Amino acid sequence: MAGVRLATWNILSGRSPGTAGVDVEAFQDAVRSLDADVLALQEVDRAQQRSHGLDLAALAAEAMGAVDHRFVPALVGHPDRWGPATGFEAPHVPTYGVSLLSRFPVTRWEAVRLPPAPGRVPHRASGRLVPHLVRDEPRVAVVGQVAGPDARLDVVATHLSFLRPWNARQLLRLMTALRSRARPLVLTGDLNMGPRAAARLTGLSTLATGATYPAHAPVVQIDHLLGAGLWSAAGHAVHLPLSDHRALVVDL
Repeated sequence: MAGVRLATWNILSGRSPGTAGVDVEAFQDAVRSLDADVLALQEVDRAQQRSHGLDLAALAAEAMGAVDHRFVPALVGHPDRWGPATGFEAPHVPTYGVSLLSRFPVTRWEAVRLPPAPGRVPHRASGRLVPHLVRDEPRVAVVGQVAGPDARLDVVATHLSFLRPWNARQLLRLMTALRSRARPLVLTGDLNMGPRAAARLTGLSTLATGATYPAHAPVVQIDHLLGAGLWSAAGHAVHLPLSDHRALVVDL
């Protein structure tokens, strides 16, 4: 699999922290600057009021020149009243999820739904000394079978729970669903865990290293490009003018 650039980016609904709305030109310029052949996006809005009702996956696909893309919602509704998505929602229905975009044809798509932690679970947020109870959200992964320039490549994009150890359970469930997939394979996305845990739980090799969060002064890497059956250059983090995450990019 030669001459293919992969990237992943948690886009924060196309916004920057503390700002309202989406600057479409800035968002598309940021996507274009990555020059990715295959791009995974997380925190993607479609028909949400906070992002002007835009289809952010379609805007990103237009910017990078993708010939194929798929948006898969994890949640339906508005941020203050989410519900689990089914994947059959009409385009005008407000949804939120992940997307995979490719400059190469995608011959097969699959969605893997990952359940949330049951009920309300303890979570120690930043600045809190005592854990408080939160309700987790359902998650999803999108799998694309990419017809690359010289071989097939299965690429997976996901965004896992921020609750530990539930995100580890989601990742193990996802890897079980991917067990029969041929190699080479790439797993991408915001896994909400560090590199050692991600590599140990998946059994995949790290393709890119670099702190990704928070974007303005990153101290941790919670976004990942992991692979099997691939040769790659050393991937790296990229600071873009949007979002609270840095992107990760690698050249195969």
